[in-house]
Amino acid sequence: MIYHPELIIEEEENVYPPLEDSILLIESLDIKKGERIIEIGCGSGVVSIHCAINGGIVTSVDINLLAVRCTRRNAWLNGVDINVYWSNLFENVYGVFDTIVFNLPYLPVDDEGELAKAWSGGKDGIDSLSNLMSECSKYLDSGGRVVVVVSSLMNQEKLISLLSKYKVRKKGELPLFFERLEVLEIIP
Repeated sequence: MIYHPELIIEEEENVYPPLEDSILLIESLDIKKGERIIEIGCGSGVVSIHCAINGGIVTSVDINLLAVRCTRRNAWLNGVDINVYWSNLFENVYGVFDTIVFNLPYLPVDDEGELAKAWSGGKDGIDSLSNLMSECSKYLDSGGRVVVVVSSLMNQEKLISLLSKYKVRKKGELPLFFERLEVLEIIP
């Protein structure tokens, strides 16, 4: 997809804003018209809005109620229809999807606080990915995929071990001065 910086994306305090990882994820996604997509951890809604603009049927969830409100407002401001719910991963999710998108918390830290939930991936950085992969098959249609952002700061040995049983393809990459981000497409 093409990132559209001209979209209206209002930010809110304590909601993860659109940053380099969000843009990388958007530019790495290929969405088909009518594709059923769920974005876990929608934050400001920028990824979900891009998916909807490109013809996706989008559901967005976040554990942060402020992010749910922010995504709803940004979807309305950009004239797209997105179903937005409060949910911790799949807790309040029903149905199946073609694609699960998650710019997951990947930093290897145990920070606390509402906004820290957007980046704190636990001691090794893989807690959120591990939780996602253990539940995703119940919510993916046959042939579905999971698309996530991962970081070179994650425990690479544990990341490789976790993903070893899946078909994984790199969809995008962004080297930064302190880490390398990659977008992975995972076929469970």
